Amino acid sequence: MHYRRLGRSGLKVSELSLGAWITFGNQLDSKLASDLINTGFDQGINFFDNADIYANGQAEIMMGNAIKDLPREALVLSSKVFWPTMPGPNGRGLSRKHIMESIHATLKRLNTDYIDLYFCHRYDPDTSIEEVCRTMDILVRQGKILYWGTSMWEASQVAMAIGTAKQYNLIAPVVEQPQYNMIHRNRVEIELDPLVKEYGLGLTTWSPLYFGLLSGKYNEGIPAGSRATLDDVAWINDDITPERITVIRKLTALAQEMEMTTAQLALAWILRRKEISSVITGATRLEQLDENLMAAEMVEKLTDDILENIETIIEEFKKPA
Repeated sequence: MHYRRLGRSGLKVSELSLGAWITFGNQLDSKLASDLINTGFDQGINFFDNADIYANGQAEIMMGNAIKDLPREALVLSSKVFWPTMPGPNGRGLSRKHIMESIHATLKRLNTDYIDLYFCHRYDPDTSIEEVCRTMDILVRQGKILYWGTSMWEASQVAMAIGTAKQYNLIAPVVEQPQYNMIHRNRVEIELDPLVKEYGLGLTTWSPLYFGLLSGKYNEGIPAGSRATLDDVAWINDDITPERITVIRKLTALAQEMEMTTAQLALAWILRRKEISSVITGATRLEQLDENLMAAEMVEKLTDDILENIETIIEEFKKPA
């Protein structure tokens, strides 16, 4: 496993990490979740991503139980705050009240005294950037979080947060968590790129396989038990179009020529970008975890000719249906 700095911070995270979204508390029972985390840790993963909204808090409880026998100082744990998790008008958003109450609930569920990364899960137009920055600054100084960042914020919003923190001598966000894969590229490659270069913003990207499409699992239909069969994410089906499957089959053929899986090709394609601190993966089987981790060894196979071939294939995603 290779480790990368989280932007210009001193924190180092495994280039491949394990996330809890959809799987923990939905597709996995406690034992399998624990097996995945412990196996991942044994293979070098130190960054485990979560959020208070995942499975209505059950994902954090599962993760807290899974890490209880691991050395806390060797782990980088993250969670997020924004979505409704408590009753009443103050039970959502990024107000100081909601953030403070949410971090206490998260720490209790994870059974830890602090978390390493705390993300603002979305931008809150009802709360000033100054209030958000001051609240996060308080949490860092209290030792409840070590670093903070944003998730799915516009580049201008992230820049505003960095500028506000500097203006008031507060601890600034150091990381953004955007979606990034072969289908969704602009946010990382165009919008966030200037912030990465100017401020050293770290990136921990999610959905590298675009909800499984880029694993090739839907090439011949929707398998039983896959994410596309879950009621909570039924919207995935809207993205499984014949046109996209045709393109992904071409990527699968290329991957087979290179003696790797479609998922490994998609992950290696992201890992080649050194500005990305960590690629958050999901897994429902130990074999799937092992397959994903092997992708790091495939990056060197992506020669200029191969990358040009991939670019030609994925350009077809942009063509109208």
